[in-house]
Amino acid sequence: MGMMKQIFNSLMFKLFLAIFLIIGPLIIVHIINNYYANEVIRNQVAQSNKNMLNIYMDQIDKSLEGVGNYIFQLSANTDLYFLQYHENFDLNDYEEAKIRLFNSINNQSYFYTAIDSIFLYSSSYKDFFNTKKNDVNFSERMNATEEIHALLENKSENLIEGKWNLWKGKKNYYLLYYLNIDGVYVGAWVNMNNLIKPFKYIDFGETGRAMLATSELHPITNKDFIEDEKIDLTVKGNKFAIVGEKERFVAMKERSTVGDFYFLALIPESEILDKLPFLQRISSIISIGAVLFLFLFIFIMRKVFLQPINQIVSAMKKLRQGNMEIRVPMKRNSTEFEVMNGTFNHMISEIRDLKINVYEEKLNLQRAELKHLQLQINPHFFLNSLNIIYNLATVKEFTIIQEMSKCLANYFRFMFSSNSYFVSLEDELKHTENYLKIQQLRFPDSINFNIESPSELIKCNIPPLVIQTIAENSIKHAFHMDEPINIHITVKKDCEDSSFMEIIIQDTGEGFPEEVLRSLEIDDPLTTQKGERIGLWNVKRRLNLLYDGITSIHFSNEHGKGATVRIRLPI
Repeated sequence: MGMMKQIFNSLMFKLFLAIFLIIGPLIIVHIINNYYANEVIRNQVAQSNKNMLNIYMDQIDKSLEGVGNYIFQLSANTDLYFLQYHENFDLNDYEEAKIRLFNSINNQSYFYTAIDSIFLYSSSYKDFFNTKKNDVNFSERMNATEEIHALLENKSENLIEGKWNLWKGKKNYYLLYYLNIDGVYVGAWVNMNNLIKPFKYIDFGETGRAMLATSELHPITNKDFIEDEKIDLTVKGNKFAIVGEKERFVAMKERSTVGDFYFLALIPESEILDKLPFLQRISSIISIGAVLFLFLFIFIMRKVFLQPINQIVSAMKKLRQGNMEIRVPMKRNSTEFEVMNGTFNHMISEIRDLKINVYEEKLNLQRAELKHLQLQINPHFFLNSLNIIYNLATVKEFTIIQEMSKCLANYFRFMFSSNSYFVSLEDELKHTENYLKIQQLRFPDSINFNIESPSELIKCNIPPLVIQTIAENSIKHAFHMDEPINIHITVKKDCEDSSFMEIIIQDTGEGFPEEVLRSLEIDDPLTTQKGERIGLWNVKRRLNLLYDGITSIHFSNEHGKGATVRIRLPI
């Protein structure tokens, strides 16, 4: 008896009963109406999707024609002459021509997204090379490359030159286009599965499909689906046909003008809906009935559903404002809301008890992360410095060895003694100067630097290793042996707000690459598998943790000065 009462009092039962009483009559009316609507909607949907198929097939054909035109233009490239065998050719001429051709087709491949690869094959040198798309599976690309290589090598009679050939590989169907220029094959191919990918997002219903088929209407894609549904793709007529045994589909097709394949659409007949004149004649009756049912529905929902929810929402708003004493009144209500209100009240009590522990744990995690970021040391710098000392000892440059050893000792003394989150600006600048002196000893006459700072700021505290890390980044990415690099470090008071200082680090290198500047602007971690450029992200992360957003760091390229980093810190 108690269980039955709980079920009848549950929110699910009340909602089900209310919806059934309100929607039930409307469902009966619409079932009768839909019986008359099937044929009308079938024709309308078929015509609409037939037009859509024409548009998409035209897009595919134009894309393939564009690739074919490019292959034809490429066949006139004079570098192809060097891929043919001639006894008087220098091998260097062949390699240079090969590089130029590869760069040409690789750059052009980005404009033809419909294809998988553009290739060149020299039958004289047995040399096959092609472009690659990053989104194509490696094993799939290698299988296609090997099979196409074998086709060209064996000169398959089934392939027609200057035409998009539908070719069945070991695992997939492909479209292949090629031209033969005196033993040098120039062409392109596309996996049919990739050709259909852009059309998978077209809404053909839950079980509908867009697919490709051969000129004999054998399925190229969705083979398992066609077999499971027992669908005959032999669509008779130009408009549409009804196919399928398990589920009925409206099928339409469109043939490609440049390749021997069809583009088909299968739309579930069960999902086709439309409005018929009969619906228009009874729409007024349905509208009046819907209004009456709506008022009844609103009244029931307000009593059973909305009022209890509003109580919980009101309590949540007060909780968000910091009122930890708020409680939801325990009134007689639906079983679900009684459980929800009790759980909510218990949750508030738990939150109040756990709040302090959560804050303390968060602070501990931030301290641990900050310490980890602060103590990162580049092992390559240490090993390279020891290697230089060894080489200097070999040539008996004892004076330079003494200076290098002294600088290294000061460098690592600072690194291992920086246990606090802040050091004085004076210590940080001395450490940076010491690091740059080490680099000068490593690369004589190649690195110049100057550091400017007003005396009233040198006792101010800043995070350790901020300036040195950015200077190190300039050495790592802007320095090369062809010409010397100049690094300028300037510290001054901020012009707009005297309670802030501005630290400017500039070098005379080539500046930051555009992709790096974009990543720094959106705060994207600059890390690779080798850990490259981790220092810049390290600096940004530490500043965020220590100053909680009141500081700023800006990266830019200034004309004639190279990379520039501006850091704004409170004094």
